[in-house]
Amino acid sequence: MKIGYTLSLFREYLANYIKTKMTYRADFWVEVVSDLMFSAMNLVFIFVVFQHTPSLGDWSQAEVVFVYGYFMIPYGIFGAFVNLWNFSERYIVKGEMDRVLTRPAGSLSQVLLENVDPPSLIGSLVGLGIMGAAWARLGLPLDWYDPLVLIVMVAGSVLIYMGIYIALAAISFYSDAPTGIVPLMFNIQNYGRYPIQIYNKGIRFLLTWVLPFAFVGVYPAAFFLERHHHLLMAWLTPVMGAIFAAIGLAVWNHGVKRYRGAGS
Repeated sequence: MKIGYTLSLFREYLANYIKTKMTYRADFWVEVVSDLMFSAMNLVFIFVVFQHTPSLGDWSQAEVVFVYGYFMIPYGIFGAFVNLWNFSERYIVKGEMDRVLTRPAGSLSQVLLENVDPPSLIGSLVGLGIMGAAWARLGLPLDWYDPLVLIVMVAGSVLIYMGIYIALAAISFYSDAPTGIVPLMFNIQNYGRYPIQIYNKGIRFLLTWVLPFAFVGVYPAAFFLERHHHLLMAWLTPVMGAIFAAIGLAVWNHGVKRYRGAGS
């Protein structure tokens, strides 16, 4: 019943989003083009790096591009449905959380639905295309179960993103001022799109077990790369996703209970 109610709300919010964007179509296309340009710049950066070195660790250019293509898929889905970048400013500083808490729907569901950003899904499609092109260039076999595995891996990666950023957003319940930690986390997450082996032990531990951004890029992508099989680490992706999503929800629920309103 609750899931059905949330889905009905999603349809309503999505319809309102489409109406708004159709009114300001130029803004929609500017957003799409800017996202594509950002992705293109990251891809160009990889090509520039390989102009100066034949390999990154023992990873070839095509393999790194393959990982980057995978990285874009869960990131695009996350950006479309878990858009919490301005949560502190909008909901805590400006007091909109008070409005959210007066409604019957779950607070987190409302916040997520109010900030859906469907154009971000274009990045996922571009990432899938990049991954497919690199797949063909590497001559990788395509087994019948690979699409199913990809869905499971992407779901796990999205849950990791969700857990981390929901927990970061919930920190705002304990402070009236923006913490500034989200931009830092955004920069850290980008390390997950490169081979984990090129980092020192401390960074590898951080990106694997503390802020597991290696599971939104290199570990699950390596499942499909014959030379870089990390089967155990790859299959830990959905497990880590479930763990961090649960942590994010727990931190959010605790923060909501602690929240006393914009005037407190």
